[in-house]
Amino acid sequence: QLQLVESGGGLVQPGGSLRLSCAASGFTLDYYAIGWFRQAPGKEREGVSCVSSSGGTRNYVDSVKGRFTISRDNAKNTVYLQMNSLKPEDTGVYYCAGTARSGNMCYFNEYEYDYWGQGTQVTVSS
Repeated sequence: QLQLVESGGGLVQPGGSLRLSCAASGFTLDYYAIGWFRQAPGKEREGVSCVSSSGGTRNYVDSVKGRFTISRDNAKNTVYLQMNSLKPEDTGVYYCAGTARSGNMCYFNEYEYDYWGQGTQVTVSS
């Protein structure tokens, strides 16, 4: 069974950091572009960051540029989202998603993705 499992969410104070992990089981992430999405209460899900299967392309939504870093460790079959200088507006459920696309493309359109994790809650509050 193909699965993506997120972990690493939690409650953190403004200015703090968290590292989210997206681990794959049942398949290898080597040929998959991965996206991180988040959904805040009462809002639509939005793309936050994505990385191509090659790792050569990494994109970020403007609101997280300079604070979030996406990376992938194919040996561990895991993609990470390092989140620094967190703000209350970063609060939401974070999802990772995968699509089998080789090369240097990644996507913020959720309809490009075939596999989704169950989500992990991130709460930024004092």
